[in-house]
Amino acid sequence: MGALNEGHFLVELENGVKLNCVEPELEEEPETLAIQNAVRVLLQGLNEDINREGLKKTPLRVAKALLHGTKGYKQRANDIVHSALFPEAGLNNAVGHAGGAGGLVIVRDIDLFSYCESCLLPFQIKCHVGYVPSGQRVVGLSKLSRVADVFARRLQDPQRLADEICSALQHGIKPAGAAIVLQCLHIHFPNLESFVLDSSHQGWVKALVRSGSGVFENENADLWCDFLNLLKFRGVNVDKIQMTDATEQCWCPSQSSSSAKLSSMVRSPNQGMVTAVTSILMSLGEDPLRKELIETPSRFVKWLMNFHNTKLENGFGRADPLEASGDISHDREQMHSELNLSFWSQCEHHLLPFYGVVHIGYFCAEGSKPIERDFLQSIVHSYGFKLQVQERLTRQIAETVSSYLGGDVMVVVEADHTCMISRGIEKFGSNTATIAVLGRFSIDPAARAIFLQSIPKTTTT
Repeated sequence: MGALNEGHFLVELENGVKLNCVEPELEEEPETLAIQNAVRVLLQGLNEDINREGLKKTPLRVAKALLHGTKGYKQRANDIVHSALFPEAGLNNAVGHAGGAGGLVIVRDIDLFSYCESCLLPFQIKCHVGYVPSGQRVVGLSKLSRVADVFARRLQDPQRLADEICSALQHGIKPAGAAIVLQCLHIHFPNLESFVLDSSHQGWVKALVRSGSGVFENENADLWCDFLNLLKFRGVNVDKIQMTDATEQCWCPSQSSSSAKLSSMVRSPNQGMVTAVTSILMSLGEDPLRKELIETPSRFVKWLMNFHNTKLENGFGRADPLEASGDISHDREQMHSELNLSFWSQCEHHLLPFYGVVHIGYFCAEGSKPIERDFLQSIVHSYGFKLQVQERLTRQIAETVSSYLGGDVMVVVEADHTCMISRGIEKFGSNTATIAVLGRFSIDPAARAIFLQSIPKTTTT
C-alpha cells in the first residue's frame, strides 16, 4: 500500500475520520434516543456534569454499545442455520461414524461476551459447540459460532445461554444430537467498603456449564466422554462442569450473600436512576417484569453509585513522612517499589468497567522506611472508584504520590477494558499499559529501565 497523502491525512484529522460502521439513522432511532436520555439521568445521579468534555458523547456511545451488545433480540438463529446446510455422505458399507453419518464435530474456543441479566455487567465466554450430523448433511462451521453469538447477544445467565444455543442447533440442523460447554467469567466488582472489609476479595466468579440434546441428553453418554476428552486438550477442567439441575443458585456476584449484606448497608437507590435503567431494558427489547429482571435496575444503580463523583479533600489516611530531605545526594538514595496494587474503575466513555494493577516506584533516602503499601493502595482505590480514563488515572496517582514523597515517582498501570470486548472492536485478550514519570524518572532512562524490569509478568484477568 502507498503512503497516505499528508494533505489528505490532515483534512481527515480536521474533519474527523469515521471509524465505525453504524448507520447515521441509528442515532435517531427511538431506542437510541431513549437510552441516551436514561444515561443522562444516571450521570446526573452520579453528580457528574453531562456537558463535561469527556462525557458529552457518553450517552450516545453507551446506547450504541448496548444496542450492539444485545442485537441478538432482533436475530433468528434458524435463518443462519438454514442458509448453510450442505449434503455430505457418510461411510458406505463400513462399521463406524464419519462425515455426515454420525461423526462427532466440535468447534472449540469460540470467544463471546454477554450481558448478565442480574446486574447488566458484561461477562466473558469461551464456548465449545459440538453436534453429531444426521441425514447426510452438515452445517457450515462458522454458523455454529454465529448461532452461539445470537443468543449471547441478549441478557443472559450461563446455563440458559447453553440451553438456548443447544435447542436452536437441535431444531435448526436436526442432528442426532447437539452439545454445548461454556466457560464463563464474571467480574466481581467490589465497592470501596467491601474492599476495606475484605482484603482477600476475589475479582472473578467462574462458571462451567453444559447442555445436551438428542444423543447427548444422557450426561453419561459415551459421546459426552469423547467431547469432554477433546476439551481436556484445551485446558478445560471437565470435572467441574455442571448440568442444569446443579445450578439452582444464581452465579452473579450481585446476588451473593456477601453482596446482599453490603447492599443492606447502602441506602435505597435513587428511584429516578432505577426508572432510567428500567427504560433501558425496555429499549433493548426486554420485559422488565420478567422475574429474572425485576431487581436488575436496583442492583445496577447500587453498583453504579460506587462511582459517585466525590471530592478528595479528606485525603487518603495518614502516611508517615520519609526521612529524606532535599539535600540528600542521589548516591545515598535507593529505589523502592510497590507492585501489583489492584484497582477497579469505570470507563467514563462507555460506562463499562476496566480493572488491573498499578506499579509504583520512587526514590527515598537510603535507610529510610518505605511508605506503607496500604497507604498507596488507598490512593489507587480513591482515584479508581469514579468515572475515569486510564491515562488520567495514571497521572493522578503519580501526582498524588509525588506530593507525599517529594517528586521522584514512576507509575505504571496495566488494565483490561471491558469496552474492548463488548463493543464493535471485540478484541479479546488485549491489555493497555500507561506510564507516568516525574522528577528523576523523567530524565534518567537507567532508573526507568530498572523499575520496569522489576515488574513481574502479570495477567490482570
